[in-house]
Amino acid sequence: MPQFRKPTRWRRIAVRVAIVVLVLLLIPYAVAPVYRFVDPVSTPMLWRWLTGARVERIVVPLDRIAPVLPLTVILAEDGTFCRNRGIDLGAIREAFRQYDDDGVARGASTITQQVAKNLFLWSGRSVVRKVLEFPLALWINLVLPKRRVMEIYLNVAEWGPNGEFGAEAAARYAFGISARNLDALQAAELTSILPNPVRRSARNPSVLVRQLAAVHLRRAAAHPAFAACLRAH
Repeated sequence: MPQFRKPTRWRRIAVRVAIVVLVLLLIPYAVAPVYRFVDPVSTPMLWRWLTGARVERIVVPLDRIAPVLPLTVILAEDGTFCRNRGIDLGAIREAFRQYDDDGVARGASTITQQVAKNLFLWSGRSVVRKVLEFPLALWINLVLPKRRVMEIYLNVAEWGPNGEFGAEAAARYAFGISARNLDALQAAELTSILPNPVRRSARNPSVLVRQLAAVHLRRAAAHPAFAACLRAH
């Protein structure tokens, strides 16, 4: 009769750790469908709450945000949003190509990937985060409609230097108005600060922010159909 060794203590620990890691990896996939009906908070918000920092957010539905804002965001952040499946392979290939050409990394995250990162992962450049982000974005795109993905994005994006999250807090902080009353230029200025709302400001726009806003303004006026998937059905 063959003799079977009993699992060693370290092997048992490794198995338990692997199970815990697997459960943690699967939690976002179980939670994401719930966000079709529940308004989520982001990991940056949670971190600020845990560290005692200020968080300002007022959740508003998409129909209470000026339509020009999501349109401008799509054109600036993810031009294929309405037709991609959560990731944009063409943009990823182009980012790698440009990296090879000049040695400077380019962003290639879709809005859905940014939602995955904001809700379940962490900020900063990381290969590990990207590996986790891709399948999560595909899953979010599968279980949530495009309109809801955009609604979540606009309500969790960081838009100010002191814990202003979401379009409503952004509009109030920058312009003293509600998000539903944003005009095209204000939407373009808010979009211009999305990469870094701490260093860039729509409240006191720099020359760079004004230049970017002018580009976003022209694109939004020229391509209104890019937000067709956000129309209420």
